[in-house]
Amino acid sequence: MSSIIQLLPDHVANQIAAGEVVQRPASVVKELMENAVDARATDIKLIIKDAGKSLVQVIDNGLGMSVTDARLCFERHATSKIRLAEDLFSLHTKGFRGEALASIAAIAHVEMKTKQDQEELGTHLIIEGSKFVSQEVAVLPKGTSFAVKNLFFNIPARRNFLKSDTVEYRHIVDEFQRIALAHPNIHFTFYHNGSDMFNLPPSTLRQRIVNVFSGKTNEKLVPVQEDTEIVTVQGFVSKPEFAKKNRGEQFFFVNDRFIKSGYLHHAVMAAYDGILKDGTQPSYFLYLSVPPNTIDINIHPTKTEIKFDDEHALYAILRASIKHSLGQFNVAPVLDFDRDSNLDTPYSYKDIEGETPTIQVDGSFNPFSDDKINKHYSGSTGSSGSGYRKPEPAASWESLYTGLKQDTGFVSGSSDFSFESEEVTGSLFNDEEVEQTVNNAYQIHKKYIVSPIKSGMVIVDQQRAHQRVLYEQFLSNMTVHQASSQQLLFPLDLFYSTVELELIEELKLSLINTGFVFEDTSNDHVVISGIPVNVTESEVSMVLEQLLSDLQDGIPDSSFSQNDSIAKSMAKSLAVKTGTSLTIKEQENLVNGLFACKDPNVSPFQKPTFITMRVEDIDKKFAL
Repeated sequence: MSSIIQLLPDHVANQIAAGEVVQRPASVVKELMENAVDARATDIKLIIKDAGKSLVQVIDNGLGMSVTDARLCFERHATSKIRLAEDLFSLHTKGFRGEALASIAAIAHVEMKTKQDQEELGTHLIIEGSKFVSQEVAVLPKGTSFAVKNLFFNIPARRNFLKSDTVEYRHIVDEFQRIALAHPNIHFTFYHNGSDMFNLPPSTLRQRIVNVFSGKTNEKLVPVQEDTEIVTVQGFVSKPEFAKKNRGEQFFFVNDRFIKSGYLHHAVMAAYDGILKDGTQPSYFLYLSVPPNTIDINIHPTKTEIKFDDEHALYAILRASIKHSLGQFNVAPVLDFDRDSNLDTPYSYKDIEGETPTIQVDGSFNPFSDDKINKHYSGSTGSSGSGYRKPEPAASWESLYTGLKQDTGFVSGSSDFSFESEEVTGSLFNDEEVEQTVNNAYQIHKKYIVSPIKSGMVIVDQQRAHQRVLYEQFLSNMTVHQASSQQLLFPLDLFYSTVELELIEELKLSLINTGFVFEDTSNDHVVISGIPVNVTESEVSMVLEQLLSDLQDGIPDSSFSQNDSIAKSMAKSLAVKTGTSLTIKEQENLVNGLFACKDPNVSPFQKPTFITMRVEDIDKKFAL
């Protein structure tokens, strides 16, 4: 029998490896930018076209490569980061596998320009699908430039699997932010389709966080610092009042490498236990430094998962350090039963020195002067000669109507006035039939509304029902009727990150159709001067935050799908929640509003809004 096992050609093996390393354009951005950081660059530029599908280019001023290295770096398992297996336990670089460039070159058109500082000329390489097209000498600046074009050109199934430009761009921004936050001492620049999206000069860690997100971020941050033998923790967490519904601003870095860890995230949430609203997530930017031999990075090709030697100790230290910071900066409540909060100095008066009070004295005041006596006593004397006049008794109320003229509609004296008889007055309020109102709806456990119908009764889920009512109202306003707005006396100034502002800009027309009025949109905030009628001023921030969270994976292309998504998100934010007590009138209005909808059977999220129980079904329950 002939042998059937054979060694795969290099270009086939590279394409297989690319399936693990390169999942989307953001994977290329991550690998190239990490190589630039490892090359000790101080200035890194990222240029993107069509969300990375047409071009991903990374330009750095790092060490550069020689002619031999430039050719060898595209081979599998070729790396400058490690030499021995033991080096895996003392890693100080981002990469170490030696697979990234070979995988990228197997599925794209790659153009590389590199030059070392001491060399006069550099190397210009062009590779298409693992095949070297050209290699020549060129005059280049110090550093390396990688241009990756037409990603997945030879794997059409993978190219068709890519999401919309908005989604792919969002993933690229995430990777860029992770690397930029891990290295605040490097100058990063990000261009997308010719537009300057980020320009992050070298700065402190706090300033880098503010530059990446928005200027309003600075007041949210609480510093965290803890130094132990096991781990050194530093960074920032957000104040509880700035917690969000989504988990967008949560970053863990271990030895300047971004990681994902549900276990450490649970430690952060445990530190916030009791001071967060339900369903909200705090922001955090935490940097952990541990000895390299206590962690294992070689678990997954993306290197975002790490195994620690002693996770339990890390959990306890992280939780305690965050709890200490929140208490130290008076964010968390302090249990001191002997402390009187009324004696605390207000924050606005903390740095103001006390002044000596001034006393004004009226030197001419004489309590025994004649003016004082005349002020209280009348000048005329009575029969006793004491000069004191007894106050006259107040006149009765009938005297108010005496002396009025006939033409005013009133008659002098009180005898001609007529009043309603007591019988008539009593019949208005003592009629039991009028006083007793029929209660057609009942609320159970502040969650369900029970209303009788002809065949039995209907049980309505109040939250889902209200979602259906609001959803159809918003959709009608956006597609059929012109939505009405209520103008705000003082416009709202809301701060967002660059990515969130781009999303709001794309949704602006649909939001205006719902009733929002935008006065100004700048690089880090929006000014809203009008809001929809059924939205209160305090709910605007919550509604927009929920909308950004729901649409962070991409905005639908068609206008109807976009309006539908916005209506669903706003209905979910504004609907009455489970556990809310409703008055009888509110219960009846909600039931009537639900059955006036076009599709009352299901909520906007295709869940049933009500169930019916017939009298026959209830009779069966009582049957012996």
